[in-house]
Amino acid sequence: MRLWSRELWRIAWLATIGVCLGWLLGSAGLGLAAGLGVCLFHHLRQLRALFQWLTLNPNDEPPAASGMWGELLDRLYRYQKSQRITQGRLRATLARIQESSEAMRDSVVMLDRHGDLEWWNSAATEMLGLQTAHDRGQHITNLLRDPGFISYFNARDYSEPLTLPSPIDERSILQYQITLYGDDERLVMARDITRLHRLEQMRRDFVANVSHELRTPLTVLSGYLETYGDLADQLPPRLGRGIEQMQDQTQRMQNLVNDLLLLSRLEIDQGGQDHQPLSVEQLLNSIRQDALALSHGKHAVHVVIESDAQLLGSEQEMRSAISNLAFNAVRYTPTGSQITLRWAAMVDGGACIEVEDDGDGIDPVHIPRLTERFYRVDKGRSTATGGTGLGLAIVKHVLLRHEAQLQVESHPEEGALFRCIFPANRLIQA
Repeated sequence: MRLWSRELWRIAWLATIGVCLGWLLGSAGLGLAAGLGVCLFHHLRQLRALFQWLTLNPNDEPPAASGMWGELLDRLYRYQKSQRITQGRLRATLARIQESSEAMRDSVVMLDRHGDLEWWNSAATEMLGLQTAHDRGQHITNLLRDPGFISYFNARDYSEPLTLPSPIDERSILQYQITLYGDDERLVMARDITRLHRLEQMRRDFVANVSHELRTPLTVLSGYLETYGDLADQLPPRLGRGIEQMQDQTQRMQNLVNDLLLLSRLEIDQGGQDHQPLSVEQLLNSIRQDALALSHGKHAVHVVIESDAQLLGSEQEMRSAISNLAFNAVRYTPTGSQITLRWAAMVDGGACIEVEDDGDGIDPVHIPRLTERFYRVDKGRSTATGGTGLGLAIVKHVLLRHEAQLQVESHPEEGALFRCIFPANRLIQA
């Protein structure tokens, strides 16, 4: 503010001198114009020096000047210096990021807001076949043309990774994960999970083969034990009790083998061939009868229908999934509990099947792991009720095959609610 006042005083002083000289020469107006002209010439000269400095030698020190122009040039110089320091730091940071990205074994691809390729590391060149000379600026779906990747990219739901064969080697399996950042830009990361995929396939094959091989000896054992059980009244009491226990354990093993085989089939088979419109009301009423038979009248089981839509899916798989939830409610709730099977519409256009009880509930710490194989909240009680520990894993896989998801809401002493949420494209309105 002081510099501005000083500059105004300088203009006023030059104008006054010009007026005085012009009055002495007989023309005060001409003198005023001459004074203002000298002032204008000074500012134009300083402006020219500023222009030359900024355009020709911006990295040199600013030209010498006094007053407001000197302060302006000094501030511009300090600003430029701080900007150069900041740019240097940013370049160093970008260089380190690029060096670290180049050192990664996983592919890293940066896309702009339109999905066009901006930058990628060397691993992406080897894993995805991207070429710097030809592919920069191309849309990602022009190079990764797998329909699964295109659907995943356009859906903009990147909460779960996508697993697909490599576009340059079908024997390699890649896992894609896309992250949104900045101005709707995207970061695509791909990692080679071929070894993990093969190990998982070996595990599935091993479980399926062992389960299949166990069926025959278990069937033989069960048959002989049933025969001996029919003759229990002719056997000594101790031997009769032993045969009864062997029958229970053999039946438990058969249930376990059947569940393992079902899980293996759900994992290996893509499914969808037997999907057809299902009457959810009929399905829930049928499951209710099975749950009442299992309960022997110790629980109250109700069916509530709040939607008339049909569900597109596999009747066998859906019956298996919802039956598991209903039977768990019977097994793990005390006598006299209320169990509700509900079919209801949702706000987003989808619908859900709910299995709710007012039993002992589940501690929320267990909920994230409930769908793991053989995970038990109470191991002693699960064994006593004859559970295999695979029921919720089967539910999870069935829902995945129906584009659905499982939500669990529960707290101790407040009951439990298992909600199977189906998208709108799985519904057929009446």
